[in-house]
Amino acid sequence: MCGRTCLTLDPEQVICACKYPRKTIKTDPDSEDKDKIKDEEGSSMETPEWRAEFNLGRNYQASYNIAPTDITPVIVSAGHFSDAEDQKCARVIMPMMWGMIPFWHKGDYRRHGLTTNNCRLEHLMDSKLYRGPFKRGQRCVVICEGFYEWQTAGPAKKPSERDAYLVFVPQEGDAKIYEQPKDVKLLRMAGLFDVWADESGDKMYSYSIITFQSSKIMSWMHYRMPAILETEQQMNDWLDFKRVSDAEALATLRPATKLQWHRVSKLVNNSRNKSEECNKPIELVAKPAKPAMNKTMMAWLNVRKKREDQTMAEHSDPSDEEEQEKEAGRKRRNSPSGSSFDSPAKRSKFEDFKSEKAVEVKSVEK
Repeated sequence: MCGRTCLTLDPEQVICACKYPRKTIKTDPDSEDKDKIKDEEGSSMETPEWRAEFNLGRNYQASYNIAPTDITPVIVSAGHFSDAEDQKCARVIMPMMWGMIPFWHKGDYRRHGLTTNNCRLEHLMDSKLYRGPFKRGQRCVVICEGFYEWQTAGPAKKPSERDAYLVFVPQEGDAKIYEQPKDVKLLRMAGLFDVWADESGDKMYSYSIITFQSSKIMSWMHYRMPAILETEQQMNDWLDFKRVSDAEALATLRPATKLQWHRVSKLVNNSRNKSEECNKPIELVAKPAKPAMNKTMMAWLNVRKKREDQTMAEHSDPSDEEEQEKEAGRKRRNSPSGSSFDSPAKRSKFEDFKSEKAVEVKSVEK
């Protein structure tokens, strides 16, 4: 499964990281085989075109924590926009919304009610949602620095207690993916896209990431994994919908063999957290500091403390009248019987009251 990604590069950096070898199409007239695409030896790298004129005014924003419904860069074949011969092997980068919107959906594109973040490869050809885009050649490659995955394999845990990891492809030398290396190697995932249009004809491009059952490299973490394209040949075969058949394209999707990962903090659990701490190894994440108190709160606390001190001072220094009353009480308790400080008379007992009544009754009878 793939439910969160990381891409912190701006558009210019994305374009630079997506350069690809120039391709040539060679045809052998004596062969029945299809045209073959090969890298030109000694050629310079091609730079993909960036097209961001769609998506109803929504733009890609670099983020340490990308979630479904966000706009992210996606690579497609230039053949979707041109039939020119020199565009057969060209690539285009298009910002698209994560979470495919069916082209047949009516109304608000955000309210189609379907979960389309991932497309299961096993059900692709049986799905009303994904079979159409696949048959129309709407294959794409989703790029990112890495994707986040939560460990669901092993003992059951609450979602908030699961360990989170950033999964990425190996970098050159000692380069660290969380430090934005200059020659960063992006992780490339196979996907499908569709084009939805509103009542005015304005278009929104959106995509789903293809997943299948995890291989040994990731099965300890999660039972699903995205279809990762590790080689340029896989990229060519998946993107070239005019030359490569559906069956051949599906054959290029196989489990990745070289992946790396490190555990990250639970900051990534909340998609609203966009901190640069999200993609760092958990041991490098600083512990959250106590928030600084603002001036208004400090002033209020100072006034309150002064009032409390004043109240305590008043209770610790009683008035003369209170002192006199306390002194009189002490004298009454310590004075001898019959003095002016005699204790108050004791209350009459019930027996005394009863005997007095009996005397009164006898006097009346006489």
